[in-house]
Amino acid sequence: MKKQISTKNAPQAIGPYSQAISANGFLFISGQLGVTPAGEFAGSSVEAQAEQSLENLKNILAEAGLTFDNTVKTTIFLADMADFVKVNTVYA
Repeated sequence: MKKQISTKNAPQAIGPYSQAISANGFLFISGQLGVTPAGEFAGSSVEAQAEQSLENLKNILAEAGLTFDNTVKTTIFLADMADFVKVNTVYA
């Protein structure tokens, strides 16, 4: 059985998708941008946007009763590989 997971503490889906879906003991979270729950970019720096995207993920996980400790896999997409060290520092 699958269940839609949604929180007001992360940006609402702007298309035909969910913030997350819980199914068969797994949680599948849609990609998150560095956007606040109000729909505004969290600053112009890659660090600020990375921090916000992780905050969004944390809030979606919390809505499902989970934490980052329950995470098995993440995928990060960068527009510029020159930002790798900055984003990795935030992610660490």
